[in-house]
This record gives sequence, structure tokens and C-alpha cells, in this order.
Amino acid sequence: MDYDYFSVEAILAENQKIQCTFKHAIPGMGHLGGGSERDIAVLSKIQIPIWLAYTIIYSDWAEFNIPPPFGSRVRNALKADACSVRLSNLVGAGGLWYGFGKTIMDILSDEQATEMSEMLTKAFRERLLEVMDQAQHFAALGQANSGSSSGNAAQAFREGLDTTERELFSLAQQSAKRMKRWYEDSDRAKH
Repeated sequence: MDYDYFSVEAILAENQKIQCTFKHAIPGMGHLGGGSERDIAVLSKIQIPIWLAYTIIYSDWAEFNIPPPFGSRVRNALKADACSVRLSNLVGAGGLWYGFGKTIMDILSDEQATEMSEMLTKAFRERLLEVMDQAQHFAALGQANSGSSSGNAAQAFREGLDTTERELFSLAQQSAKRMKRWYEDSDRAKH
């Protein structure tokens, strides 16, 4: 995913909200919480977009906890079976789980960021083989197993893909079609 100023994926990832707990009272900023309060009180918990959280956290006005899509429950599920986790349901906004994780890493301490990076990388690697396999055999899986449990599991997996994984799925499908067309064309040329 690109992280330049004009990247739609980066904008969507930075628009995800995280819960911040304020360390100080902040006058005149109560509207950030979406309520009718004029000020933000000490220990107020408010959901704010990451692009705004950077400034608030680095200015030491607030702190945050790692969001639920990256919490212990999801980590344990990924450790048990990464392919069974529906990443698209965890973050909303088109399912940018990896992008949101990368954005969260930018505001974590080095140790926490390394741990998060390892989790994202491990999940990606474990799921990539299944993404590529299903992309290569998508037509066969959809027709031959439409009523079977393996066909349903394949469909559930595809529905749970993160945006990055969906892009890879699409590229792999296009590649398989081109390879098949090339093979058929080269085979005809021999005969």
C-alpha cells in the first residue's frame, strides 16, 4: 500500500478511529467526542481518527490502547488459524486491516511496533498461499464445490479478504487467465 499524500488507501487507513484517553483537560475541544460537552476532561475516552491522534499522542495530551482489530483475541485467532480470520470485518472502510496496522505501528514504541510488524507479516504470509491457491482455482472451486462444505469455506475465506489480499487475488486470477491463453495459443502453434 502506498503511503503518499494522494494515496486513497493511506487516507482511508488514517481515517480509522482509535480510542484515546486524555491525560489533561483540554478547553474548547469537547466537540471531538461528538457530544455536547464544551471541554475534554481528564481521563475522557474519545474515539478520534488516527491522523488527529498523531498530534494529540505525540504532544503527550493523550494515550491510546491498541485497537481491538489487533488485540489479543485477534492475535490468538491468527495464531490458531490465520485463514479462518475474516480480516475485512475487523476494520470497516473496505477492509484495510494491513494498512490500519501499518498506521498504528507508526505511533507505537519500537518494541510494540516490531511485535505488530511480526504479527502482520506472519498473518500475510500464512494467508498468501491460500489467496494464491484460490485465485488459481477459483472457477473450479466455485462450480465443482458449490454445495459442499469446502466450497462454502473457500467462499467464506474470499469474503474475509483484506483489500490488499483482494488486489493480489485479482492479479493472480488475471495472471492465470493470461498463462492459460498463452499456453493454448502456443500449443495451437505447434500443431
